Amino acid sequence: MENETRFLCEAIELAYANVEQGGRPFGAVVVRDGEVIATGVNEMIKTNDPTAHAEMTAIRAASQKLGSPNLEGCAVYASGHPCPMCMAAMRLAGISEVAYAYSNDDGAPFGLTSAAIYAELAKPFAEQSMKIRYVPVRPESRSVFMRSGSGGRTDRRRFD
Repeated sequence: MENETRFLCEAIELAYANVEQGGRPFGAVVVRDGEVIATGVNEMIKTNDPTAHAEMTAIRAASQKLGSPNLEGCAVYASGHPCPMCMAAMRLAGISEVAYAYSNDDGAPFGLTSAAIYAELAKPFAEQSMKIRYVPVRPESRSVFMRSGSGGRTDRRRFD
């Protein structure tokens, strides 16, 4: 528990420092085996990139440092409740644990909450505000590379 508090405090300090630099109040720390692998802050304003959330920048830095997109065995400590994009990225990266210091309820009075996005994503596609549809296009001139279930061998197959 002591390490968890230390890493969450580090994420919060990153968030405060980012605000002092004109950024948004979010920081994140990626940890493996009790050691900080990477940190990140929200760089949306700095980069005009809506995906440059603190967790995303920390995951990108950790992947670069470790030379792998696989972050199994890593934990993320975030200053605020991670949004659905960040949660999905952490799952895709194999992050095993996430802890955050401030909830969506804590951030709501400041306009810093992703609760509405979580609620929207819980709806069926047809009920969401963004139009989402499956369009099964298969160009005949293209093949698709698919991983086979046998030994990780890559086979060339067509979707027909």
